[in-house]
Amino acid sequence: MARIDRKYADGPPAPPPDPRRPERYFVEEWLGGVEVETALGKHYECERTWQRHRRHGSMDISDLAELPADLLDAISGGALAATPCARWAFLDTETTGLAGGSGTYAFLVGVGRITPEGFRLKQFFMRDYGEEPSLLAALAAHLEEFDILVTYNGKTYDQPLLETRYRMARARPPFTRLQHLDLLAGARRLWKLRLENCRLVNLETQILGVERQGDLPGDMIPYVYFEYLRTGEIGRLAPVFHHNAIDILTLACLTAIVPWAFRSPAEAPLRHGADFVGLARWLLQSEQPGDAVALFRRAIELGLSDDLLFRTMWDVARIEKRMGRADAALAVFTDLAASPNPFRIAALEELAKYYEHDERNYPMALEFTRVALQLSDTVELRKRESRLLKRAGGPRPGRLL
Repeated sequence: MARIDRKYADGPPAPPPDPRRPERYFVEEWLGGVEVETALGKHYECERTWQRHRRHGSMDISDLAELPADLLDAISGGALAATPCARWAFLDTETTGLAGGSGTYAFLVGVGRITPEGFRLKQFFMRDYGEEPSLLAALAAHLEEFDILVTYNGKTYDQPLLETRYRMARARPPFTRLQHLDLLAGARRLWKLRLENCRLVNLETQILGVERQGDLPGDMIPYVYFEYLRTGEIGRLAPVFHHNAIDILTLACLTAIVPWAFRSPAEAPLRHGADFVGLARWLLQSEQPGDAVALFRRAIELGLSDDLLFRTMWDVARIEKRMGRADAALAVFTDLAASPNPFRIAALEELAKYYEHDERNYPMALEFTRVALQLSDTVELRKRESRLLKRAGGPRPGRLL
């Protein structure tokens, strides 16, 4: 008993270290980055590069370096000056909350860039709240190397959040001189008619053909960071760094796809009719009706769902009529009037107007009006029927050739 007492006089032996619980702040062992010191303190940074020969789904990384300097002109409505792609910064943040506000921190900020060697990513990470001033200072210095900021929903979320953090730190935000392209608006124009949603991860799967493995859902990221602050277990944050990295790589690859469609709509590498409809509607807003009609017709040839098909046919007929191409408009109105659809009555009215005012063929106009009345008995159609009955009773004037 005395020997046993002497053996354990200094207390029980220490348990062996648990490899799953690394010591606090040993980030380098997990992510291979470095601790960076600035005039405002310290923070952590890591870098990685996707080499030129690699692919991200359907996209070759080497294609990014070939993007023309004026690629972003059309999608921005001429607001973005021609700038070499090496001067584009692809930015995304991971934050302590999804609602924003002055109490939300951007604990991880990733900035990607296109280089001759491939696509390079630098991530700025604060290991505790006290490291925020150092992170913000380093981020501002890094952004001085770029002229254009590319984000996904960044105008609504990432940039305002970071601007708030700079002001809370009594520092000047670095975004004033940067031109900003938020790719979300262009992506929605192209794909909202076909895809269930235009979240970045969904486009990554549907457009690039990438299936993430072991990804962390975005709504879990704040919880995991708070767990890291409480326990110091950096290993749990490794999926967050990966999530941020893949988001930025996907953003860069989509930037090589979406602006191309707006730059050369007729040559857009799209394979679905609904995508061409979205692009054609943008051309209409840009006052390019001729090009819009060509894309609408291409969409119809590729195939559309019934609701989108009838709406597209109606748009084509109205544009053709507005451009003075009566024969082309008449053909589409006739197709719409021949089958049940939401635009059938309106198409019958257009045919009645045409035969009354252009052809002076009152019996034909009356026939179309009566078909429309069978579908919808309205005051306007009754007035048109009464007027046409009077005109159809008199002699029909000859048509001038």
